[in-house]
Amino acid sequence: MLNLISMRPSAKTITEYRQQCETLTQQIAQLTAENQWLKEQMLLAKRRVFGTSSERSTSEQQAFVFNEAEALADPTVPEPTVETTTITRRKFKGQRAERLKNLPIEIVDHVLPDEQLDCARCGHPRHVIPEMEQVREELHIIPTHVKVVRHIQKTYGCRYCERHATTTPMVTASMPTPAFPHSLASSSAVAYIMSQKFVNSLPLYRQEQDFARLGVTLSRQTLSNWTLAGADWLEPLYDRMVEHLIARDILHADETTLQVLHELDRAATAQSYIWLYRTGRDGPPIICYEYQPTRASAHPIAFLKNYRGYLHVDGYQVYDSLTWLILLCCWAHARRKFTEALTALPAAVRAANPISPAEEGLRFCNRLFEIERELHDATPSERFEGRLQRSRPVLNAMKIWLDHQTQKMLPKSAFGQAVNYCLNQWDKLNNFLLDGRLELDNNRSERSIKPFVIGRKNWLFANTPKGAKASAIIYSIIETAKENGLHPYTYLTYLFDQIPDCKSSDLDRLLPWSTTLPNDCHVPDTSAH
Repeated sequence: MLNLISMRPSAKTITEYRQQCETLTQQIAQLTAENQWLKEQMLLAKRRVFGTSSERSTSEQQAFVFNEAEALADPTVPEPTVETTTITRRKFKGQRAERLKNLPIEIVDHVLPDEQLDCARCGHPRHVIPEMEQVREELHIIPTHVKVVRHIQKTYGCRYCERHATTTPMVTASMPTPAFPHSLASSSAVAYIMSQKFVNSLPLYRQEQDFARLGVTLSRQTLSNWTLAGADWLEPLYDRMVEHLIARDILHADETTLQVLHELDRAATAQSYIWLYRTGRDGPPIICYEYQPTRASAHPIAFLKNYRGYLHVDGYQVYDSLTWLILLCCWAHARRKFTEALTALPAAVRAANPISPAEEGLRFCNRLFEIERELHDATPSERFEGRLQRSRPVLNAMKIWLDHQTQKMLPKSAFGQAVNYCLNQWDKLNNFLLDGRLELDNNRSERSIKPFVIGRKNWLFANTPKGAKASAIIYSIIETAKENGLHPYTYLTYLFDQIPDCKSSDLDRLLPWSTTLPNDCHVPDTSAH
């Protein structure tokens, strides 16, 4: 008789079942975490596409109070008093005149024709009644127009010497050296083309169409050649700006992508980069862009090899190679990660936990920015002392909180990435305490790189490395001019008129912050508006 029991499959032991349960539990936990991560990414993607880009926090978030009462204590703040505030709206008079004060005025008198100047009743001449004049003002726009300026250089001789002397002395009238000889390009034409492309983000092919509508046939290849020739003239001034930039002791840095179609040994779809270096809040602003084919550390190392001081950066690891500098990481980036973690939370989780860990982290960041706003008008020494008294306790409390969160967070979740970012960059996030001139974030460089990003969305790419380098030079001149209160078109025209006859030792008088620039290069002051 067959042993049927021996033919059955062997039963699993309790230990094997436990191991199987543990394995399944781990798999469920892993799949749950992956599912939660995918949901977070979907919510963040929706926010990037459809949501607002503002990171402004609500009043409830700003009202956060830390567990330690000492963290927010400020003995210098007076006690609040109960008062009634009445808000009234007052209409300011003379706003139109204030807005128009910098514009030229053309007066058009509307008078009676000669046949109506005599009184119809008595025949005597009529007179103007000034008290009953009616005045109407309107803006009159003069569209862009193109004209040909023909330069004729006269040469003078002497009739007497021609008749009586063996030689006749001749004198030629002086004429400014043209920046673009043997070309139709003038200083104003090249300045206009540059302003349209690099200030108004108008690609050359659209400018070609605009010139055609004005009755001038200029191909985009011609416009490009003029732009490159203008950048060659501006390069010595750019190099001088870099020298002044490196001489400072507080800088900001950032980088963004650029596509260059024809680079040696590289595909047309490869990403190149524009690196940005600019000054901080002290001294006249200087903004310098630099084109490089990659995002490698060799480029900032080469650019900043002679620089000594502080450098505001983001969390990009390449900057860690600048070991001789004091790096400051950006609190705006840290806050943005907590904002994304808060956005990624499902609505059900938010409802169940009104004050989530992500919101706690966001409130720590908001408190630091609130202190910075209150210290905005302070002197550097006052800001330094204020930060030690008010910001450092917040940082100490946040560090304790961050260390506590590492024990219960998922590292790959949006919240885990926010916590790890802060911990990995903690020393650099705290370095703003070292000097009252330093800033809490790197937004200054992000604002400066934004004009390039907007322009890139319109003209899309650079054709060659030479064109990319020219764009970096022109953007540097224009953005520095704008921050120093100059009108880009007028300033560029002045530069192209002056540079051909300017010695290299005399370039400083042409820099955007020079006090010797003519008044018409400056934008009229409209701060009162």
